Amino acid sequence: MMAPMRTQVRRSPRVPTPSLVPTPPLVPKPPRVLAPSRLPAVMRWTGPGRWLVFTLSAASIWCLLSEMYGLCDMRRFFLAILLPATGALYALAALDRVKGDRRLWRAVMIGSLAGFCGAVLYDLFRLPFVFSDAWGMGKLGIPQMPLFKVFPRFGALILAEPMEQGVPAGQSGHAWGAGYSTAAHLLGWFYHFSNGATFGVMFAALYAGAKEAIGAVRVRAWKPILWATLMAVGIELCLLASPYAKFFDIHLTTRFVVVTMLAHIVFGLGLGVSFAWHAARWRLHAPCPAFAA
Repeated sequence: MMAPMRTQVRRSPRVPTPSLVPTPPLVPKPPRVLAPSRLPAVMRWTGPGRWLVFTLSAASIWCLLSEMYGLCDMRRFFLAILLPATGALYALAALDRVKGDRRLWRAVMIGSLAGFCGAVLYDLFRLPFVFSDAWGMGKLGIPQMPLFKVFPRFGALILAEPMEQGVPAGQSGHAWGAGYSTAAHLLGWFYHFSNGATFGVMFAALYAGAKEAIGAVRVRAWKPILWATLMAVGIELCLLASPYAKFFDIHLTTRFVVVTMLAHIVFGLGLGVSFAWHAARWRLHAPCPAFAA
């Protein structure tokens, strides 16, 4: 009787595996230490520099105030003061980024972003009131209010066009300024968002010091939110006390005051949250111990 044949299984040749050599731990690069700024004090994030930044950024809202108080028409102020002041503000920030210690650059950029974010939230809050009839929001108790009509008016004033050129009250599109030229709409909305951005820069100039920029002082997250909200409420109170409503033929009803105050609170919250978020993630390093003290 023959024995069963064994089947030989051919095994693939072993591939020698390379020895696992432990890699040394990655050593983080040392933080970049910025050299002390050689710019004059008024061009750095010092007391005089912060007041200069505040003054340049305030030119945006003063463009409107000068028209309302009869000091200078909006078009002339826009061309002769606002545009040069805005250019000087961001040129100063760019110069600090290249030649300075970047504190002024950081504050202007964070303030601009935070103010723009606050303005976007401000308008999103008001959208249901502007399009209440079109969206059927009246059944939810949200009234129709012409809260966006003022924006093309801004543009019309800057373009030296008649301020009143939209559809009359009660007709479709009155709440957002239908009937104004496209240029008036675009320029008016641009001016509106420039106000939001520069309010953010003004807040940074009042709130953020050099120690905050390098994290040398402990800043609780709720503090900038609180102060930004208080600033926004102050802006609304100043507008209510100004000729704003009379100038733009706005009826100061209780409903209008409540809605616009809530909208400014939303703006302040958006400004404060955005500022706190960006400031916590964008820190600078002191050039020397004496500066950080």
